[in-house]
Amino acid sequence: MSGPNPEQLFDMTDRVAIVTGGSRGLGLSIARILAGAGARVVIASRKREACEEAARIVESEGGSSLPIACHMGEPDQIRRLVEETTAQCGRLDCVVNNAALGLRMRLADFDEGAWDKTMSVNLRGPIQLMHAAVPHLEQSDAASIVNILSIGGIRGSQSLLGYGSAKAALEHATQSVAAELGPRGIRVNAIAPGPFRTDMLGSGGAALEAEMASKTLLGRIAEPDEIMGVALFLASRASSFVTGAVYVVDGGVIA
Repeated sequence: MSGPNPEQLFDMTDRVAIVTGGSRGLGLSIARILAGAGARVVIASRKREACEEAARIVESEGGSSLPIACHMGEPDQIRRLVEETTAQCGRLDCVVNNAALGLRMRLADFDEGAWDKTMSVNLRGPIQLMHAAVPHLEQSDAASIVNILSIGGIRGSQSLLGYGSAKAALEHATQSVAAELGPRGIRVNAIAPGPFRTDMLGSGGAALEAEMASKTLLGRIAEPDEIMGVALFLASRASSFVTGAVYVVDGGVIA
């Protein structure tokens, strides 16, 4: 008898995955691990040059990638992202909604323009991408959607009213879409990261980093590559019976 084959479980050879916000931070780490597992990864981000640089990193590690500029607040660009992906790659098996806009906002300084911008990128954009991707994902025998949330959408914050609200709504959308698409063979899950060493956290300065590190049970900030394991699990056949789930990766902040 042959035993279980872990490599086969996580193998994504010949699969095509879109990773939004894939040019840096968590998105780049996710793009790298999916490519390392054999997928052709479409790296989507606002700036073409950043996408191309990320693609060079992926390919220097032996992976296959396709850079496509896309602003997740622009519906026409989202549709074009899916169209160009399927035209050039011939299929679509996985979507990772990682792009985010982390504008800080409190009720005291509420601004309609900032609110609308936050919702368009962090909520409406991911929903529109899922909608555009479904006809192609239905043709895959291992279709998966992974939405990147935040513990800021699970626990309140004095300065993340807009961002946190959008991420909380995206959690609800993840579970609603999972219920809708399950019968069509498409799994939909989410990851809720805590404090990772990214530009978004770094913009708050060293004091914020130290504060967030002190709130984790592990006493530190995570490195971007520490998202890789759970992302590959949810994108691959290893999680074939997992849908509608939210995996918290926060070092124990909300434990």
